[in-house]
Amino acid sequence: MNKLKSINLQVYIMLIAIVVIMAFFSVATDGAYVSARNISNLLSQTSTTGILAIGMVFVIISAEIDLSVGSMMDLLGGFVAITNVWWGWSLSVTIIVTLALGLLLGAWNGWWVAYQKVPSFIVTLAGMLAFRGVLIGLTNGTTVSPISQDMTVIGQGYLPDTVGMILGTIGMLLFIAWGSYQRKARQNLNLNVPAMGKETMKYGLVAIVVLGAIYLLNDYRGVPFPVLLLALLTIASTFIARKTAFGRHIYAIGGNIDAARLSGIAVEKVKLMIFVINGLLVGIAGLILSSRLGAGAPSAGQNAELDAIAACVIGGASLAGGIGSIYGVVIGAFIIALLDNGMSMLDVPTFWQYIVKGAILLLAVWEDSMSKKKA
Repeated sequence: MNKLKSINLQVYIMLIAIVVIMAFFSVATDGAYVSARNISNLLSQTSTTGILAIGMVFVIISAEIDLSVGSMMDLLGGFVAITNVWWGWSLSVTIIVTLALGLLLGAWNGWWVAYQKVPSFIVTLAGMLAFRGVLIGLTNGTTVSPISQDMTVIGQGYLPDTVGMILGTIGMLLFIAWGSYQRKARQNLNLNVPAMGKETMKYGLVAIVVLGAIYLLNDYRGVPFPVLLLALLTIASTFIARKTAFGRHIYAIGGNIDAARLSGIAVEKVKLMIFVINGLLVGIAGLILSSRLGAGAPSAGQNAELDAIAACVIGGASLAGGIGSIYGVVIGAFIIALLDNGMSMLDVPTFWQYIVKGAILLLAVWEDSMSKKKA
């Protein structure tokens, strides 16, 4: 119960931080920061980091780490550009093969970690170097462009206004229906449930934020396709983490690997699957990255792994394992994007941007360490 309260408190703190950051940059940019165009760009920026962070949080919850996701995303994004520009593959074949490669690369990392007992830090550090080396070798260090129009739709496409609002409304209705089902299930088991007024306020606030965001995005071009993809992956991953045996096994392994093994969990198999899922999500992020840029660049995903890890830590995941939530890391990715976007609009020097993000990451880890000492 205390852990649940701690997680809820962290979410409230992150939401307050979002309001403060947006208010500051809005004033500093004379309102340009909260324009429909910039919000659309900001959410599109969040999508790549958010998808990487969803895969990363599963790894972190299991008490492992993956430093190779940035280079892997760059390699897969470069592969997308090569197959499209140089080899002339169709869109469907490119997507299928890219995702399959993501699965294989994830399985490669997972096999070394799970079955060969090599520390994930070393395995993925090696992968970070090797994957980038392979990309440079394939492209000769040059940018591969331009990607075809049908491919760029993945990262640059928008939903029609009506479609976006309909999907948002359906999503909210399903969210409310699921919450009602959960509430009745807890009542049937004689478990505590929040007051009805509090639940209604929560649903109302979420509906205002979601439908308001869609309305604002429609004022520009509509809901960006990468944002829709991030939302769907967030929902699917939350279900896996909370409602499946596989998800519970991930938390159990991160919490106490010896106890998990003694309770009958196939630790090696679960760890392998975690890295496979991570590789699949990196493949999706690679598709979005290249299609957004309209090219495959050897340095496009540089430091992306640091943003993904930062999003996880800011979002409440513990590097010691066993703690973390999907919605938390997506909010963390949004905070990273807020800072990147705002500092870029203010022309803050690049070195200061790195210093600010590094300081925030350090403070987030420090806060996590302090909370563990108190517990």
